[in-house]
Formats: sequence, C-alpha cells, structure tokens
Amino acid sequence: MATRKQSTFERLTKRPLNRKQRKELERKLASEDPALDIVNRNVAGIDVGNESHFVAVAPGCDPQPIREFGSWTADLERMADWLQACGVESVVMQSTGVYWIALYDILEGRKFKICLTNARHTKNLPGRKSDVQESQWLLKLHTYGLLRDSFHPTEDIRALRSLWRLRDRHVKEAGRAVQHMQKAMTAMNVQLSNTISDISGATGQAIIRAIVNGERNPWKLVKFRDQRIRATEEEIARSLEGNWRDDMLFELKQAVSAYDFYQNQIAECDQRLQILLADLPQSQVKRAEAQTEVAAPVKQKRKRPRPDGNMPQFNLHAELERICGMDLTSIDGIDVMTAQTIVAELGTDFTHWKSEAHFTSWLGLTPSREVSGGKVVKQESRKVKNRVATALRMSASSLIRSESYLGARYRSLRARLGAPKAIKAMARYLACLVYRMFTNGRSWVDQGAQEFERKRSERDLLFLKRKASALGYQLVTQPRCV
Repeated sequence: MATRKQSTFERLTKRPLNRKQRKELERKLASEDPALDIVNRNVAGIDVGNESHFVAVAPGCDPQPIREFGSWTADLERMADWLQACGVESVVMQSTGVYWIALYDILEGRKFKICLTNARHTKNLPGRKSDVQESQWLLKLHTYGLLRDSFHPTEDIRALRSLWRLRDRHVKEAGRAVQHMQKAMTAMNVQLSNTISDISGATGQAIIRAIVNGERNPWKLVKFRDQRIRATEEEIARSLEGNWRDDMLFELKQAVSAYDFYQNQIAECDQRLQILLADLPQSQVKRAEAQTEVAAPVKQKRKRPRPDGNMPQFNLHAELERICGMDLTSIDGIDVMTAQTIVAELGTDFTHWKSEAHFTSWLGLTPSREVSGGKVVKQESRKVKNRVATALRMSASSLIRSESYLGARYRSLRARLGAPKAIKAMARYLACLVYRMFTNGRSWVDQGAQEFERKRSERDLLFLKRKASALGYQLVTQPRCV
C-alpha cells in the first residue's frame, strides 16, 4: 500500500527532520572570509517559498541557526518571535511571486527593517542550489551590504495600486468581450465593425442588444444610428444582412452578458477608487519657490483630448491635482489616466530615487552598458517590466502630431534614431519632467514647436562654425533670397 505524502504542516509539526535535512540545517557558513566590511549586523536571510520558508541567522545567535517555518499565519508569528529572540534587526528576502506579501506584513508589524530584493541580483550562487543555501547566501550578501532594496510604497498607496491594477484587468477583460462580440457577428457575416469604428459605443451597443433581443430587420436596426456616425443608413443596413445562426446568436448573447458584468465591476472599482483618493492627504508644494522649465511661455492651442470610454466616472483630474499639488497633464502627452498610473504605482514621494538618472534607470528607460578597459564593449536595452514605463512610452508615441515643444523634440528623435529608440528616449525625457515636478516643484510650460526648431538651428549653426574653424575656414552667413 502506497504511503500518503504528508503536507508541510504535518512534516513541520509532527515528524522530526530526517538525517539529510538535519545535516543541511546544521551546516555552518563554511566559506572563507572574503575580507569585506560588514555593513549590516544582526541580519537574517529568508528563502521564501509556497509551502514553507527557510530562515538563516548568524551561527552565534542560536544553536540551530537555520530553521524551516510553514507558510500559515501561526508559523509566521513563531518565526517573528524566533527572530526577535535571536536579536535580529534586519531581514532580507526575495520578492518571489506573491508569497512574500503575508510574511512582509507580519515582519513589518514587528518593526523589523526589511530588505526586499530582486531575485535577479542574487542568482549567481555557485554550486548546487537549495533552499538552505539560498537563505545562507542572502544572509551573506546582506551582511556585506551587497543587496539593493526594492521600492515598496506606503500602505495607502499599496491599496490604491492594487485597486488600479484590478480595474485595469477589468478594462482588458471588457475589451476581450467586445472582440468576442465582433467575432460572433463576423461568423454570421454581420459586418457592423466595417461601418462603425467602435462597436462598444452607443450605436454599436444599441444595435447589438436589439439583435440579442430578437430584432433581425436591418432597416429597423439602423434606426439606432447616432447622427454623428459617418456611415449612411444604407451602408449600415447592408452590413446588417447576415445568416442568423442560433449558435452564434447564443455566443453573442454570452459576450454581451460578460461585457455588462465587467462594466459593473469597473463601476464598483470607480466608487472604491474615489474613496481611496479622497483619503489621501493634500500635497503641500510651495509653488512660490517653484521654477518653470522654460522662461518665456508661448500660448499654444492644445487640441481637445478625445474622451476615453474607460475613464472613471468622477472628476479624477481634480483629485490628482489636489494630491500631487500640481497638474501633471500640463506635460503634453500625459493624460489623466497616465497621471493616475504614476500616482498609483509610485505615490507622490520621489525621494526614494536619488536623482532623475537613478529614477529613469529604475524604470528601465536607459541602456545597459558593459565597460572593459575604459571602452564600451556592449550596450543593450534592459528587459524591465514596469507599468509606469509602459504608460510613458504610450504617452511618447502620442506626440507624433503634437504642435508643441515635446512634439517637435519627438519628431526630431524619430527622424534620427527611428521609432523604437525615439519612443524610449522620449519616454525617458517625460520621466525626467515628472521627477522634476515632484522633487523640485518645477512646472512645465510649453514654448511650442517653433522654439525647439530655433534652438536646433542654433545648435546646427554652432556645429558648422566649429567644423569650419577646425578646417581653417570661416563660415559666413548670407541673407535669404526672397
């Protein structure tokens, strides 16, 4: 009869450790002294797992310096008690999935100093990797100050971030439901998406819901057409002549129900989002000391932004301006949704990053360089997944037709570097502007595309003068012929 595999709870609470596990737990830090200065004392390293966590402390703190604790709350509390008994002040662990969150909350409540590090920075462990070795390795690295703490916002921003990500997930699911509607109608040869650009709008939804309710006459369906639709009634009526298959009609009905469900979920998130934003304190930015990015602003006619159907149903712009103490949407290309993403992901305190170079590097908007012998031997883009960086890239790509200073700058970069590199470079510049607004109180004032072209002409002229002087010539300007 096959023996039943015991759970982690049973293994840790009822049965003693076997010889192999006991041997691993009794191992000491056997490596030689690397002759590094000890930066952090009274440190513990934790290897986070799904069922259990391995914790390592210095050999002199406890006769059994490495222990295994379960992932249930009672064992996490027992782990915190043991760490306090060992005199541990600082704890290091990796951000493994979502398994670290519960442990982080308990240790944070016990007033431990927590270093949440990226697993990419600790992966170079020589030899065969095990959970015991991983906890020892983290303990060593943190003792000598070789680990970098990850950014972790305050508790109120964490709640806002979780809700905003949940809302974004609902918006994407609603978009998939719209694609499902389009697929079902195309299978019935109902070409409504070819005459109406957005079937999730008022006209498209009215026609689709009439079809679900049993209407099949195209000339009756076309009466739901909004006056702003460019397609004529005859074009829409011809596109609504299809073969009404029962299976596809049922699929269309299911897609409409899913779309309504996600719309209700988004509405509930908006109500909760409004409450969370109202609880955030008002920013105290000294606008009298704020300096503008440019000195002589030129009033430019900004195009009215196209209304976004995914916008929250309350005055999000006013709430963000109150929380930030400034208007982030004054930067051309950054809309209200992008500004909300920045606040929800990062908060309003940017002192965690020492400079704008540090901030843009953390976002993954700077290349990675490998220097050997004083020469750059390799330069490539780092693969960093960051929601703020993604939002800034989308903002940068929207500047292609903007008649502003930033629009002219982006078009110049696009002509020289190509679209992918120009988008990344422009996203980095937008990140620098956002960093200056939060740290120095600077406000962005647009000077227009003509000012950028004037400065670029001055730079080109200065370059030509220096080139001519180096070749022994003198550059003489000639008046333009009219």
